Amino acid sequence: MKVLSIQSAVAYGHVGNSAAVFPLQRIGVEVMPVYTVNFSNHTGYGAWGGPMISPDDVRAVIAGVEDRGAFPQIDVVLSGYQGGEGIADVILDTVARVKAANPDAVYACDPVMGNAKSGCFVAPAIPILLRERVVPAADIITPNQFELGFLTETEPTDLDSTLASVDAARAMGPRTVLVTSVERPDRPEGTIEMLAADDTGAWIVRTPHIPMKANGSGDVTAALFTAHYRSTGSAAEALARTTSSVFDLLTRTHESGERELQLVESQEAYAHPRMQFTVEQVR
Repeated sequence: MKVLSIQSAVAYGHVGNSAAVFPLQRIGVEVMPVYTVNFSNHTGYGAWGGPMISPDDVRAVIAGVEDRGAFPQIDVVLSGYQGGEGIADVILDTVARVKAANPDAVYACDPVMGNAKSGCFVAPAIPILLRERVVPAADIITPNQFELGFLTETEPTDLDSTLASVDAARAMGPRTVLVTSVERPDRPEGTIEMLAADDTGAWIVRTPHIPMKANGSGDVTAALFTAHYRSTGSAAEALARTTSSVFDLLTRTHESGERELQLVESQEAYAHPRMQFTVEQVR
């Protein structure tokens, strides 16, 4: 499998491509990372150095990849956090060109915009752009519950309303939806869930909630789910494998006391997930 991943990059820590690339490589995926920013660290620290890469420069890198004849071999275009409005045009143009070269290719979009605790943390135009132009062009999307609600202009809370929001998202264009950080009011205390749905059904998985903020964990989740789904064709299998790997990554990170993901130290969790959680079909 070959993935063209258009995301941010940092030197210190693991977010964007700096979070997604190594886990994908560890499960045997060839990754072509294209950077949208090249920062010293993620912006959650409040200070960082390095440039945001202009859309024209991002486009030039992708054009060079195309010139090498790589587009017919690309199975997945993956995108995450979009720092500025212009990058969406580059991504959408790339998706169209890759699919023209390989009609079996898919576009997986992680529509990063915020979360329930902090609200939106991207530029004001980005959520609207994602809802109106980017998500309708995607085959797979991986929003959290807050982002799902914004995209569909609904309020997912319990299982039924979350499934209805997923259906609304799928009606926008993407056929496969992974909802991360599902927090149902009736779930057991100290737990959190993920839900995946496609044309064949919907599945949910519950894990203990690890009490920490883990920048980059969503980028790892989106990358692993997309790769497993692409290789197996099973949303349930992809959900089980991804959940196992990410839970063990977060557990190791929490136990380390470090702020940044223990990405390299957790590599066996990607290569050989323990499959310790039961995936339940809910539709």
